[in-house]
Amino acid sequence: MRIAILQRDPVQSQSIEQTLQQAGHTCATFDDGLSMSKALARSTVDLLVLDWNGMRLSGIDVLKSVRAVGGDRMPVVFASHDCSEAAAVRAFAAGADDYVPLPVRPAEFRERVAALLRRAYPDRHSVASFDAGPYHFDAHRQLVTLRGVPVQLSGTQYRLASLFFANIGRVLSRDHIFAMVWGREFREFTRTIDSHVSRLRLLLEIDQDNGFRLQPVYKSGYRLLSLHQAEAEIEKAAA
Repeated sequence: MRIAILQRDPVQSQSIEQTLQQAGHTCATFDDGLSMSKALARSTVDLLVLDWNGMRLSGIDVLKSVRAVGGDRMPVVFASHDCSEAAAVRAFAAGADDYVPLPVRPAEFRERVAALLRRAYPDRHSVASFDAGPYHFDAHRQLVTLRGVPVQLSGTQYRLASLFFANIGRVLSRDHIFAMVWGREFREFTRTIDSHVSRLRLLLEIDQDNGFRLQPVYKSGYRLLSLHQAEAEIEKAAA
């Protein structure tokens, strides 16, 4: 998972980052709330770790801006030196999902984050295999079948496909995709993602006949749409 951290204290920031990386997560760190907010406007992450203080923009302000633009699903953890009940209540009232004191206790913090991620993204944590329409994903074998027929994918192609199908309807930014599939942060313009997406469409026959559309999102990344779900929502709105 990709996690963004706002923490002005460099020692605590490094501690949180190392703790989360040990659990296999990719982290983006900020000491400036405004920089984080701007990054979140063009990027996507799975969870936020915030502190009260941030240059030019506080953690609470970042949280409010995320919730205001429809980020209700994204888990948010406050990690702060302020251990008072009033501080925790204020964070929860603003929309935080958890509140932990600094310095974090590594094992406990990893489990708290894992629990939040399981609740927010159950399809990505529940089982080693899952179904999406005519597709079946087997994580152990890194195998996808389409109506029972195996599709030959490389390891990179499987990771890319499972990322999209575990996040149906969600916009995934290019840097998020790059971090989750290639395991490093996206630093410069590259056609790597576009080339892999085009190839994946062909290999998995992602089209109307199979009930999905993999579309680019202007100045952001890509989104996998379930056409059947979209039709049901339109019918419900018209009723």
